[in-house]
Amino acid sequence: MSSLSPVALLTSLGLGLGLVACGPASPSVTPVTVAEPSGAARPPDFELPRLDGGSERLSSHFGKDVVLIDFWATFCKPCLRAMPDLDALYRARKERGFVVLGVSIDGPGSSADVQAEVSRLGVTFPILLDQESRAVALYNPRASAPFSVLIGRDGRVLAQREGYTTGSHDALERDVDAALR
Repeated sequence: MSSLSPVALLTSLGLGLGLVACGPASPSVTPVTVAEPSGAARPPDFELPRLDGGSERLSSHFGKDVVLIDFWATFCKPCLRAMPDLDALYRARKERGFVVLGVSIDGPGSSADVQAEVSRLGVTFPILLDQESRAVALYNPRASAPFSVLIGRDGRVLAQREGYTTGSHDALERDVDAALR
């Protein structure tokens, strides 16, 4: 049995190469945005360990912050290309109540690899370790990467996106700015 996560195994087999998303069968090479109905219930809560120590609970942001959950992996080239853009978005809007939670979907024992990539990229937003796939199971059951979920201050899901292209950043920026108004 392979010690690689399912996403890492598929990527190492060459699946997803050349696409804007890594991981299991990406149906398209363009980002997918799915808006939740206005009466939708709050998304499920989770608490994960932070790369820099301690832990982070999603619900601690409800009522005060717009949250972007970004599922990513160290072996996913589109994820790594997106990280500096997400960090710039975070730094420019964090004073207005915008938080990015970077959820690493790398498997158990990957903390050193995650730390090396975060340091190399100069990422300043919180990085969470989902080594047991708890948050992935709730929000991203196909384990796609990159995959993002935008949550409004009221705790409701506003949009979901799979993949990353140059145009993805502009669309995400518009969505975040609308949520911060």
